[in-house]
Amino acid sequence: MYGFDDAAFVAVITGLVSLAKGVGFPSKWSPLLSLLLGTLTGIFYVSPSDLLSGILSGIVLGLASVGLYSSPKNIIEKVIK
Repeated sequence: MYGFDDAAFVAVITGLVSLAKGVGFPSKWSPLLSLLLGTLTGIFYVSPSDLLSGILSGIVLGLASVGLYSSPKNIIEKVIK
């Protein structure tokens, strides 16, 4: 559309989930929120003309954003201990 790389949505989703947790959203539900945001992004922005492709793209975006958040967090926790 505007040249916005779809992979950049991973960072946007991660940021939105972090923001939600900052205002009181339970951390245990953050992966589900990430998948929901990713799926909505996939359906409405990445592939609005193809529902199945949008859902699959959105799941990948949501899962990638969960990994983007949890991997550094797990590494930091192991280094601190």
